[in-house]
Amino acid sequence: MTKNYNIALVGLGNVNRTLADIIQAKGSELAEELGFTLRVTAITDWRFGTLVDPAGVDLAAVLAMRPDDTFVALGGTVPAEGSDNEEFIRTAPADIVAEATFTNPVTGEPALSHVRWALEAGKSVCTTNKGPVAFAVDELKALAADNAVRFEFEGAVMSGTPVIRLASGPLKGVGMKGFSGILNGTSNYILGRMEAGLSQLAAIEEAQDYGYAEADPTADIGGSDVRLKVMVLASQVLGVELASEDVPTEGITAITPQMISDAVGQGKHWKLIGQASKDADGRVTAQVAPQLLDASHPLAAIPGATNAVMFDTEYLGPVTISGPGAGRIETAYALLSDIIAIDAALA
Repeated sequence: MTKNYNIALVGLGNVNRTLADIIQAKGSELAEELGFTLRVTAITDWRFGTLVDPAGVDLAAVLAMRPDDTFVALGGTVPAEGSDNEEFIRTAPADIVAEATFTNPVTGEPALSHVRWALEAGKSVCTTNKGPVAFAVDELKALAADNAVRFEFEGAVMSGTPVIRLASGPLKGVGMKGFSGILNGTSNYILGRMEAGLSQLAAIEEAQDYGYAEADPTADIGGSDVRLKVMVLASQVLGVELASEDVPTEGITAITPQMISDAVGQGKHWKLIGQASKDADGRVTAQVAPQLLDASHPLAAIPGATNAVMFDTEYLGPVTISGPGAGRIETAYALLSDIIAIDAALA
């Protein structure tokens, strides 16, 4: 008999909506390939409300909803003002919670509490949120182990590009000394468009038009998004939990068109780099800052909204992986890859 996993979606923005679309459109193909089926049994969202059906919600109807609709027409409830989602997460008839809500870059909330409640309730969690991993990964992993479930978060750094599993799997034992990377596609896109002659403001507006940048791009251009990703990678790659204050952070707001032009004239490129390294005594230093890279540097030619990480290893030297660092389909795939990992671990 084919295994089935019941899924609860916390948040129905682009990422979880796309995961639902994949399950709806490709469920039979996935079941044949993966050896298990997926059924969405519960959804909560601050705009649409809450919908629960242990037999499986009507995903076609959910995906057809308009922005001003609520779940009431499908037998659910309207959004509850002030709800923290705790009761929903603890009681939802689900094996796995897919968490894809907003993350406060200072506290990691509310995603951190969402993950904690799910694990305490004996549900595995997959998430694309950086906050829970950056601020409490050891606690959450221990909580998952105590409850015989899994906490997976591949999408927290480079969307669907498997940088975390690469470092903790195939590269395990390679003598990891550090990493540096382009970890924010929005800022990389903006710098690239400035090389093409746009002002920073015009490049930001273009990035917003294409959906790369939020209405408020501060986390991207100010570097705080990269800082959280450095904290995540440091914990997973170097085995060290860093606090926000351990990662001095400078964004790209001070990069001027003249600086860009001067760099191009020298055959160089400005990139926003997040990095961390471990010295011989085990001390880890980290930072986020714009760096002027020679054209020969592995990260210099990374284009547009693409992300890349270069691992500094003892036995292989520099190892670089690049791929999509954003996008609704790519990030939804990260959640699917987490579900596959959960199945493998609990088999």
